[in-house]
Amino acid sequence: MKIGMISLGCPKNLVDSEVMLGLAQQAGHELTPDAAEADVLIVNTCAFIDRARQESIDAILEMAEHRKRGTCRRLVVAGCLAERYRDELRTEIPDIDAIVGTGEVPQVVDAIGIGDPESGIRTIPLLRSNGERVNLEAVNPGSRIPDPGSRALPTYIYDADTPRLLATPRHYAYVKIAEGCDYKCAFCIIPRLRGHYRSRPAEEILREAAQLAGRGVKELLLVSQDTTFYGIDRGERGALARLLRALNRIDGLEWIRLLYLYPTTIGDDVLDAIGESERVCKYIDLPLQHASDTVLARMRRPGTRAAYERLLERIRTRLPGVTLRTTFIVGFPRETERDVDELLSFLEAVRFDHVGVFTYSHEEGTAAHALPDDVPAAVKRARRARLMRAQKRMVTRAQQARVGSRARLLVDGPAAEHELVLRGRLEGQAPDIDPLVYLTECDPAEIAPGTFLDVELVGHREYDLVARPLTLA
Repeated sequence: MKIGMISLGCPKNLVDSEVMLGLAQQAGHELTPDAAEADVLIVNTCAFIDRARQESIDAILEMAEHRKRGTCRRLVVAGCLAERYRDELRTEIPDIDAIVGTGEVPQVVDAIGIGDPESGIRTIPLLRSNGERVNLEAVNPGSRIPDPGSRALPTYIYDADTPRLLATPRHYAYVKIAEGCDYKCAFCIIPRLRGHYRSRPAEEILREAAQLAGRGVKELLLVSQDTTFYGIDRGERGALARLLRALNRIDGLEWIRLLYLYPTTIGDDVLDAIGESERVCKYIDLPLQHASDTVLARMRRPGTRAAYERLLERIRTRLPGVTLRTTFIVGFPRETERDVDELLSFLEAVRFDHVGVFTYSHEEGTAAHALPDDVPAAVKRARRARLMRAQKRMVTRAQQARVGSRARLLVDGPAAEHELVLRGRLEGQAPDIDPLVYLTECDPAEIAPGTFLDVELVGHREYDLVARPLTLA
């Protein structure tokens, strides 16, 4: 049968989508980028905040139209929304034929149905909701919110032998080094959707990384709910530092990037490993969520503004030139203008390279849901805009100061806006979440995606930089 998939949400969810596609292909199914010709449609959903939940529901309803018209035989819903609202989805959208929760990824083959064992394995584009076509590359051919008292939390995590198809450009890939979370942040539902924190064995990760490097992957992005907690659940102190040094020795990899670090688990051993490993990006993605001590306490987040400032100073001392990224949440229950002033003061004092600001989403099943959602939506949006204006001013000055300097650029591909311009990233820029570098004065036909170049930064467009090539790196 022909299988089409829409993958929504974070990179961790994308890895699950890639595994489901790999399992489907191993079972003999053919993959298609066209929803209209798919026999089975899979929607891998996100349910972290209300906007993501609505996007998932809209995608399910859109794919359900193909089911109603009879152009597809089965509609499968997977991921966090399926884990969180499985009973409601079955009741409200009867066109759904199967639900695959976050801990049931291997069951996607049963959910699809019987395939054609004679189907060959081939590389084709992944179906995305926005119509974007991304090459798939074979890595290994061949009840509502979960209640721990009534239904077990998910325990599944893939390994290096699990079939997986990459939906990213072939020169970079995400590797999930752990699954689940043990923190009890008041605003977050993830621990109940993904289960307890569980690290993958280092040898499994290294084997997968070597496989990816052998297929041409040059940038490895390590992801989990808390990447710096890696190994601690297994009693393996120092495991992440050892893993980074081992990954650094794998031939073919050029960049190794860590995402989703946690302020209380960043040890000096990890910072030293980053600093001493030439292939590990000097890039710290550190979601702090707020800087007002009172809001942090209500959020059940560890630390204080003073502690965060000491941590950031320590990071910058041990990793000169490091790129710092963070995210904040505004509009948490009982947040005041004074709290926002404190956050703005922190932002201006610390000066992050990249900042994302989200408005608080009042999610049932979280501890914060018991609190009144007492900050009006318009006020939340205004607070977010205020922070982003301040960040934009600081970034504009920083980008202007970089004009005239040289850097190493990884080319990702052609810029959608202009056929004679390429887009790429510096060491301090992660795909999809950070600004880009636009490469001009070049022939795109002569520079393949995945190429490293020495460039001169010649200008900027708000958050993005403009560069011209110097030599091949």
